[in-house]
Amino acid sequence: MKYSTQMEAAKHGFVTEEMKIVAKKEGVSEDYLLEKIAVGEIVIPANKNHKSLSPEGIGTGLRTKINVNLGVSKDLKDMDLEMKKVDMALDMGAEAIMDLSNYGKTQEFREKLIEKSTAMIGTVPMYDAVGYLDKGLSFIESREFLDVVRNHAENGVDFVTIHAGINQANADLFLRNQRVNQIVSRGGSLLFGWMKMNNKENPFFEYYDELLDILREYDVTISLGDSLRPGGIHDATDPGQIAELITLGELTRRAWEKDVQVMIEGPGHVPIGDIESNVLLEKRLCNNAPFYVLGPLVTDIAPGYDHITSAIGGAIAAAAGADFLCYVTPAEHLRLPDLQDVKDGIVAAKIAAHAGDIHKIKGARDWDLAISKKRQELDWKGIFDLALDPVKAKAYRDSSSPEEEDSCSMCGSMCSVRNMNLILAGKDVVIDREE
Repeated sequence: MKYSTQMEAAKHGFVTEEMKIVAKKEGVSEDYLLEKIAVGEIVIPANKNHKSLSPEGIGTGLRTKINVNLGVSKDLKDMDLEMKKVDMALDMGAEAIMDLSNYGKTQEFREKLIEKSTAMIGTVPMYDAVGYLDKGLSFIESREFLDVVRNHAENGVDFVTIHAGINQANADLFLRNQRVNQIVSRGGSLLFGWMKMNNKENPFFEYYDELLDILREYDVTISLGDSLRPGGIHDATDPGQIAELITLGELTRRAWEKDVQVMIEGPGHVPIGDIESNVLLEKRLCNNAPFYVLGPLVTDIAPGYDHITSAIGGAIAAAAGADFLCYVTPAEHLRLPDLQDVKDGIVAAKIAAHAGDIHKIKGARDWDLAISKKRQELDWKGIFDLALDPVKAKAYRDSSSPEEEDSCSMCGSMCSVRNMNLILAGKDVVIDREE
């Protein structure tokens, strides 16, 4: 029997080809995946029309995955540059790419991306609504928003961010509890504006069941967006954020009833001491649905270095149980990232994900053990081969060649690793002195 979604198949005990691939990648049993997908704790975003996809699992007991944002905009609409970013993301092992295009030939770019990418592809249909429907935001009819979602689903998008939680009740609560940074979610702010201009309910909330029917047809995972996420650490964990999270929990259960896979998007700016509690709260209110976080950024003082502030928060969030990290580049809040920004963001996010996995995933530290052994052996090629970024590691080594080949240019003959190897082998240690 053919099942509509990965979740429906799991509920009936049927192992899909995607499940087999994920089980092998993760080193878990197919029975484990069946159990967790059936109850919504693991998702495999895999649109039936995404033919080039190499499936990945996101959720409980699996490695933390990372996502790369890119796409064309009015100020930077160079498709070739964005495709170079795609190539870089794929080469560096990013498991997901979100196309956030909002201007120009968005359909053409999305189709090329889906045809090329082995990584999961996500979109925010709300960004594409004005262009796709060719009318001003305030003139869009409620159900027309669903037409955009259907278009993206037909194209082959694996997951979509839908801001269904900012209903009239939560919008009013937000207005009663003013923030420093207001609504920083682009999709959330557009929907809030549409609701106020038209004095109507959020269409994605009002017609949620019809939305789910579209997603079920193509097995598109819904990533429930957090419109009221904090845009500064001072606004974190406020009434609006928590009220929306409660609503997302209710929407999650409704999606599961229709066998639609769900992820929950989490806050972007959170002080370091609140990160674990935010993760635990999401898991509690949303019945352990996979948690997808932007960062989180632990401080607001470092424009130009937000890949670092987000990596700190991402590592803590992953260790606490977050399942999916959205990368943040040094260009965050400042401009669209260039190629180097994208690379820096990917590396920072992958470090954060792996650091979190060391705490929660059995076998995650095997990679660390392997490189530690190469360091003790002073096996530089072995170190480069195992490094997260082999090119940069080798370039640093080559840029300052030491006199002692079995050391580095900082330590020279005083290298502790070199000397301990000699001492334990019963050999003399000779320290070079300046004449």
